[in-house]
Formats: sequence, C-alpha cells, structure tokens
Amino acid sequence: MSDLLLSAQHLTKRFGGLAAVNDVSVDLFRDRIHAVIGPNGAGKSTLTNLLSGDLPPTSGRIVLGGHDVAGRSPERISRLGLGRSYQKTNIFLPFTVWDNVRLASQASERHAAWNPLNWISAASSQRQVNQRCERALELAGLTARAHSVAGTTSHGEQRQLEIAMTLATEPSVLLLDEPLAGMGQAEAESMVALLLKLKADHAILLVEHDMDAVFTLADQLTVMVNGEVIASGAPESVRNDATVQAAYLGEDH
Repeated sequence: MSDLLLSAQHLTKRFGGLAAVNDVSVDLFRDRIHAVIGPNGAGKSTLTNLLSGDLPPTSGRIVLGGHDVAGRSPERISRLGLGRSYQKTNIFLPFTVWDNVRLASQASERHAAWNPLNWISAASSQRQVNQRCERALELAGLTARAHSVAGTTSHGEQRQLEIAMTLATEPSVLLLDEPLAGMGQAEAESMVALLLKLKADHAILLVEHDMDAVFTLADQLTVMVNGEVIASGAPESVRNDATVQAAYLGEDH
C-alpha cells in the first residue's frame, strides 16, 4: 500500500445557505493520482481551495503529515508539504523562468521572512535555494528554458513553469487544478508524461476536464455534482456507473 500523505474527512463549505462542498472525503497516497471530475459548479475548485487553505472549511478535518491543517493559512500548509497550481496560470511574465522558480524556492525557506542575513546576501548565493530550483526545472523539463523570459514561452511551457514553481517548495502532495487547460494535443501529451513522472514521489489530486487525460492518469476517480460525491473508485468502475453517465460522462464514455 502506498503512503497516505493527506486525508480529508467530511469536508463541508457553506456560503450562506449554499453548500458548495457537502460532506466530501478524500485520501491522497504517494504514487497515486486521484482525479476529481464533474460539471462546472460541481465544487471541484472549492474542494481544492479547502485542501490548500485558500478557504476555511465550515466543518470537517484535513490531516497532512500528521497535522490537522483545516483552517490554517496557505503558507503554513505549504510549509507542511502541500503544493498547489491554479486554473489560471500564475507566473511573473517579465521574469526569466529561472527567477520565477527561484522566487518560489526562496519563499519556502522556513525563516525567509525575517532572517536579516537574507536581506544583505545576493539571492543567487543561496545554495539550497538554487539546488531546489535546479531540481524543479529538471523535473518539469524546463532546464533548457531556464534563462528564457517567461512571457515568451508557450502556453504549455508556462503551465510546466507553474508546476516547477510548486516543485521548488519540495511538496509531498500536489493539487493541480486543470493543468491541461487550453493545451493542444502535443502539449497535453507532454503534460501527461510529466504528471506520470511526478507521481512516483508525490500524492497528486488532479482536477481536469480532459477525459482522455483523466482516464490515462487516474488511479482513483471521484465524480462531484452540486457539491457532493456521486461516485468514487477505480476509473473503469466509475466510467461504467449509470449515475455518472447520466450526470456527466454521457454515452460516449
């Protein structure tokens, strides 16, 4: 059995009388990709926001690395080993690829904010920061693009860069919100290959609309509709579930 790295139990998030997420549980294991699918408004991104600390849950428990992190800030959760990418690419376009990843690496330093030595030393001289940066770029397949301005790279490379920035914080758990959005076939195939490579050392929660990619990648599949889980299990079992087909996948799947 793979290591259980994150366990969320009975998560609920209410906005007034609306339950955007209602009693959802999910376990994330190293060397496994857990995909969450569903129509727009199903609660997938809200679930991701709860796990990452971008939103506090109304109720429920999230255990990461032995710590109950429900309601903690994104910064504290990140330092416990969780990395997250967003639907919208979130990078510094005027900076080089290297500088984007180095900033993420610097931010993960436990005492980065208040250590006076960091104020007077050149960022390029911080050995551990640079080593994390080099490793993240290599994992993401961007070493050859390190000195390119981020704004001049392709859409697919920018999505890879966002993942590289996440990897620079050395997470054990990755939350990836639609990493294939807007990609052509070749870029999507490269991203699928990258995620398959990353899963060996990480637990991955994948929110994605590309069903071909989902069924290629997922070891576990959860389907959400109107904030609730309607099915969860092995991908083939979920694919053949009549309720899922009626609510989301349709006859072609």
